[in-house]
Amino acid sequence: MPAGEPVVLYDTDGPVATITMNRPEVANAQNSELIDALDAAFDEAEQDEAVRVVILAARGRHFSSGHDLKALVGEAEPDHWRKMRDTPEGLFRHEEVMYVGRCRRIHDFPKPTIAAVQGKCIAAGLMLACMCDLIIASDDATLSNPVLRMSGAGVELLVEPWELGVRKAKEFLLAACELDAEEARRLGLVNRVVPRDELMAEAMRLARRIAEVPPVTARVVKASINHAAALMGKQLSWDYHFMAHQWTHNTDTARRMRAERERMGSMREVIAARDRGDQA
Repeated sequence: MPAGEPVVLYDTDGPVATITMNRPEVANAQNSELIDALDAAFDEAEQDEAVRVVILAARGRHFSSGHDLKALVGEAEPDHWRKMRDTPEGLFRHEEVMYVGRCRRIHDFPKPTIAAVQGKCIAAGLMLACMCDLIIASDDATLSNPVLRMSGAGVELLVEPWELGVRKAKEFLLAACELDAEEARRLGLVNRVVPRDELMAEAMRLARRIAEVPPVTARVVKASINHAAALMGKQLSWDYHFMAHQWTHNTDTARRMRAERERMGSMREVIAARDRGDQA
C-alpha cells in the first residue's frame, strides 16, 4: 500500500456502498487502525439515506488473514489497545470493544450487507465475513480458523456452529480444516462461488437486486431473521463463548505459547516447533 493511502476505501455507486479493506501487503490483517476505519465507513454508509446495500471487500490476493498479531506482539510502537492487554482486565476490554463490539455492529447493521471474499479468509477474517448477511466467494477462496492449534478457543465470536452445524463445526475447528469455496458453498457457509475476475461484478449485481427492496422492508426483514437466530440462542451462545475465550487466554498453555511467539517472532514458527516435538 502506498504511503499515505487510507487503510479502508469507501465508494458509492447509486444505492450501493463498497467498503474495501486496503492493507494488501499484510493480507488485510486487522489492526486497530483498520478496525476503526471499517467502523467509520459503516457509520458513513448508515447515515447516507441513498445507500441501501453495503459490500465489504478487500484489495489484493486475500480477503483477510485475521487479527494483526504482529501489531499485538511485534516491535512496532504499541497503541493504547495493545498496552491495555498487559492485564487480564485490559485484554478483556480490548477484545470486547474492538473485536466483539465492532463485529456485532456489522451483524446488526440496519442495511443488507454482502461480503466479497477472495483468497485466504482466516480466523478473525472469517468472523468478519460471517457478520455480513451474504457471502460471495471467488473460486480461489479458502476459509479456515486454525486458532485452536495456537491454544486459543477459536476467535471472539464462535460463528461456526451457526454457519456449519454442530458436527461439522467440531471437525472444522478441532482438525483445523481449510474449506475451499465450493465446499463452503455446499455447507451453506457462502451463498455463491464465482470466478475470481467476476467477484466484484457479481457482488454488485446481487447488491443492486437487493437494493430494489424498499429500505424499510429490508431493514425489518433482516432484523426479524436475526431475531429468529437470537431466539434459537445465537446471542447467548456468543456471550458464553466470549467468556470461555477469555478464560482460555489465561491458561498456562496459552501464556506459554504467547511467550514463545514473542521469542520466535511468529505463530507459524511456534507451531512448527511444537509439531517437531521441540516443545510440549
